[in-house]
Amino acid sequence: MADDLVSLSVPVLGLHCAACVARVEKAVASVPGVERAAVNLATERLTVLYRAKETSPERIAEAVEAAGYRLVLSQQHVAQETVAEQARAQEARLLRLKFSVALAVGVVLLLMMLIPESWIGMRWQRVIMLVLSTPVQFWAGSQFYLGAWRALRRGTSDMNTLVAVGTSVAYLYSAAVTLFPESIADVAGAGFEATVYYDSAVIIVGLVLLGRYLEARAKGKTSAALRRLVGLQPRTARVLREGGNGSGAPAERTGASDRSIVEGTEIEVAVEEVRVGDVVIVRPGERIPVDGVVLQGRSAVDESMLTGEPLPVEKGPGDRVIGGTVNMTGSFRFKATKVGRDTVLAQIVRVVEEAQGSKAPVQRLADRVAGVFVPVILGIGVVAFLVWAFLGPEPRFTVAMLVFISVVVVACPCAMGLATPTAIVVGVGRAAELGVLIRSGEALEQAQKLDLVVFDKTGTLTEGKPQVTDVVVSSRARSPFEESPLSENELLRLAASAERVSEHPLGEAIVQAAKARGVSFLRATDFLALPGRGVQAVVHRAARPRLRPGRAANSAQAKVELETSAESETGDSAVTVVLGNRRLVEERGLSLGDLEIAAQALAEQGKTCIFVVVGAEVAGVVAVADVLRPEASKAVQELRAMGLGVSMISGDTRQTAEAIARQSGIQAVLAEVLPQHKAEVVKELQKSGKRVAMVGDGINDAPALAQADVGMAMGTGTDIAMETADITLARGDLMLVPAAIRLSRATMRVVKQNLAWAFGYNLALVPIAAGVLYPAFGLLLDPVYAALAMALSSVSVVSNSLRLRRARVAHG
Repeated sequence: MADDLVSLSVPVLGLHCAACVARVEKAVASVPGVERAAVNLATERLTVLYRAKETSPERIAEAVEAAGYRLVLSQQHVAQETVAEQARAQEARLLRLKFSVALAVGVVLLLMMLIPESWIGMRWQRVIMLVLSTPVQFWAGSQFYLGAWRALRRGTSDMNTLVAVGTSVAYLYSAAVTLFPESIADVAGAGFEATVYYDSAVIIVGLVLLGRYLEARAKGKTSAALRRLVGLQPRTARVLREGGNGSGAPAERTGASDRSIVEGTEIEVAVEEVRVGDVVIVRPGERIPVDGVVLQGRSAVDESMLTGEPLPVEKGPGDRVIGGTVNMTGSFRFKATKVGRDTVLAQIVRVVEEAQGSKAPVQRLADRVAGVFVPVILGIGVVAFLVWAFLGPEPRFTVAMLVFISVVVVACPCAMGLATPTAIVVGVGRAAELGVLIRSGEALEQAQKLDLVVFDKTGTLTEGKPQVTDVVVSSRARSPFEESPLSENELLRLAASAERVSEHPLGEAIVQAAKARGVSFLRATDFLALPGRGVQAVVHRAARPRLRPGRAANSAQAKVELETSAESETGDSAVTVVLGNRRLVEERGLSLGDLEIAAQALAEQGKTCIFVVVGAEVAGVVAVADVLRPEASKAVQELRAMGLGVSMISGDTRQTAEAIARQSGIQAVLAEVLPQHKAEVVKELQKSGKRVAMVGDGINDAPALAQADVGMAMGTGTDIAMETADITLARGDLMLVPAAIRLSRATMRVVKQNLAWAFGYNLALVPIAAGVLYPAFGLLLDPVYAALAMALSSVSVVSNSLRLRRARVAHG
């Protein structure tokens, strides 16, 4: 890349469809010095590569404005997004005001048509209707005129052209009848009644604006996920610098000395100022600012935002930490290895943005046909006018004009404009009632074409939190306090009493299991955490743990501070209880005995085994796992019954992933997939010709959700996943996945029926309006009946769409 090439990425306002994208790209590409221009419709951003010596952002902005759109230029990304969001919100408010006024006026005009003309006189009635409809036509409908003019300047036409022409003809003819009634009456003759069509023009404007408003609302949230992702990174970081002014080099860089105690002055800097090699200090509860390697200290780090796995990961010297993740318990120092755009979080942001931009925008059939339909209709109208003006009966000019009006009015795009939006509005409303939140019509269109549904494992197919599934006691284990064999509840009592001191999620799972069984706790002292291995505590026979009154349970010390009850005996017996993994058991040279087979079987089921050592013997094993959601297997079964393939993707081990897959009835398993590679896996599936839906809940799923043809997020998951996805399952119920796809299929069937009806209606009535029946039957279509036919076509489309309110999408 040449040294003077500069990349610019800025918000662009006013985009509505693929035609808008093409116009902006063409306008920017024509600026001298621009190498490449691309518009991301999903994020409404323009990315330009240009030569700084030949052009500037200001000149690019001028070209965009000349095309009818607006760039938001600012040196700060946050300021850009703020201005863009404010502009989009203002546009949505204006659209809402316009369609509300237009529809309200339309209702008034319809009521006035029912009032006997003798009450206020025909002339005054029409004058009042003219006064009411004029602001709607030229204020509310101004954007259609502007859009039609822009299209005309480029030699094309679109839905703006149809709306502008249809409403203008109806309005202008009505205005002529109102302002020049005598002239119209003189030339009308031949049995034609000079009728006004103000209500048709106004209602068309209102309904199309309503569709634009709903579309703007759906599109306005696409960039929220990216902003939230960026917000996960802390704004500041504490680093060690020589001299303490932030200008010196880091105290230590590389080599064996990285693990030694690092010297230097602790200062706080903006995260953008952290450099590779800086030593960064992280305290409990803080987010890690950048990627790096631990130099000193130990802690547990919650990486669920990136990995999706619920268990915190133990970190010590030499271990890798990721920016944006949360430090849980300890304090440590690490060396920054990746900063700025190179961090894992920044890479995920880029992947989400690219995946969103790679989606083709919805290609609405009405928009595609409009480019041909409009000039054809206008051509038919002009030809009909000329034929009747020269060959028609007297008064020829009036008959020719009314034929032209009939052609244009009957072909008005009201039904075509309503065909897709009404079905989508009703379909999305019905989905919301079922707990399925659909972000756009594109999601509905894509969902009915799916071939394959890919489920994330943790938090999607599973509950997303560890639970005790099995308690196995060794046949040789005996109670330390009673002369009897050790029971399951007694083993769980000893384990939970020791783990109650711990803040680890596995320990919390054991404590919750004991509570669920109604097992009481014993007093525990001398708690010791064994990093990477387990915990140890001394459990006493009779005393029960109590929090001292007034102490908040927000720390390990407060949680486990215990008092001996008044009933406790001095010198009460106690036993050392150790809970740990297989490594701890092996390091202490302990034998598993008859627990070996059970532990192996539990591990093969994808469960985590926690061995309970009482005294000097392994007394039992507690199995903990992230359990399958109860409805998962039924949801998979229904998807297969619908003819869809089902796969599972997970960052977990193959053994654990396959165990969950077997339970849910899924045969295709993609295991040990790194977070940043999930989107690549989805992309490969798409390259094989499949239309893919991705169902997930974590931040690590966001790129894959964006890459998929349809992304579905669990409503119980993270905000990032839900905002990136096309569809959110509000209740976190997997049965909503097949329900959403069934509703999509039903909605798109209605859309196709509506479009077929709207186009068929127009194609059948346009020749009649042009007068093809006159030679044989002496029939001409009066504009009144043309307007009625147009209204009936709209009513038919809306009525057909309303059937979706009763759509059955549940199985059976």
